Amino acid sequence: MFTGIVEELGTVRSIQGKSEGATLEIQASEVLTDANVGDSIAVDGACLTIVSLTPTVFATDISAETLRRTTLGRRTVGERVNLERSLRLSDRLGGHLVLGHVDEVATICAWKDEGDASLMRVTISDTTRRYITYKGSVTVDGISLTVSHVSKDSFEVALVPHTKQVTTLGTKRNGASVNIEVDLIARYLETLLKNSGAETGWTEQTGSEILNLHFLAKHGYID
Repeated sequence: MFTGIVEELGTVRSIQGKSEGATLEIQASEVLTDANVGDSIAVDGACLTIVSLTPTVFATDISAETLRRTTLGRRTVGERVNLERSLRLSDRLGGHLVLGHVDEVATICAWKDEGDASLMRVTISDTTRRYITYKGSVTVDGISLTVSHVSKDSFEVALVPHTKQVTTLGTKRNGASVNIEVDLIARYLETLLKNSGAETGWTEQTGSEILNLHFLAKHGYID
């Protein structure tokens, strides 16, 4: 589990194999201060396991499925990547709960600077679009961001100067591919609604309301 608050930018030192799996080596410092083999680190939003490390470099194996579902297979030596250690229960939750399970590789389709800040628009599929909501949370390349606008096939986020300085988003522009993870609450809520199987929001057996669209509308969660 992560928070989407990037701790440092690592540098790809090597990547070997890009078809049925790969081994990725990343140079870093902050995230390795208390790291051990077997620990999880989010790399551009993908949860990976450390298989070996030195004080300045860690290596991780990437499965074929992860290569298909993320941008990691497209990384090249010298590129920067966003890094975050896994969340401890005593940590502040500065972003939102992030699993490190990438849902989709999307494309930046528009970029507009507003003073020192920027608006970034990302094209997404219908499958992912249903989980994106105005003012909700979304993870882009491992970064927790707030959705500022949603359209039929895209969403927009605002990037403050600090985010552009301490993450890779400050160097990306139109056409760049990014890893997207939707808010896990939206994903679980959809499953609950599908499994409820009722339309009235009331069950005679228990005399209590159940969670479905009727219930959410009745209590003001949706219009």
